[in-house]
Amino acid sequence: GGQTQEARRAAIRTAADPVFDWREMASRALAVHWQARTEEERVEFTRLFTDLIERAYVTKVERYSGEAVKFVGDRAEGSLAVVQTRFVPAKGPEVPMDYRLIEKDGRWRVYDVVIEGVSLVANYRTQFDRVIRSSSYAELVRRLKDKG
Repeated sequence: GGQTQEARRAAIRTAADPVFDWREMASRALAVHWQARTEEERVEFTRLFTDLIERAYVTKVERYSGEAVKFVGDRAEGSLAVVQTRFVPAKGPEVPMDYRLIEKDGRWRVYDVVIEGVSLVANYRTQFDRVIRSSSYAELVRRLKDKG
């Protein structure tokens, strides 16, 4: 709506304190294969994907726990935004971590995290596509359940 630039930036910044849009992430990770799924399958996949990301993301972030996080900048274009941050470890180089956000119903939510230049969603999209094409969607679900 008529949010000022400042209020908008504040909202985006707060959102990067991660509130994930899991369904959005899951659909982007399955890409073309999402279309073929029933609603029931989508709900199940979103749940499995959420578990996977929480483990992957939390493990990565915990490595940097207690380290300073530096806010670098943000930019918004319509309903999409990027918030750039850096983990500043006690030793070694800073680690860039960017949050990609999408606005729905006036709320900003994270739909991708780019750690050291690598997109979580793109990374999984490649893996998932490989499994589905070489085997099947059912096999992908089985593997995701095994990891749980």
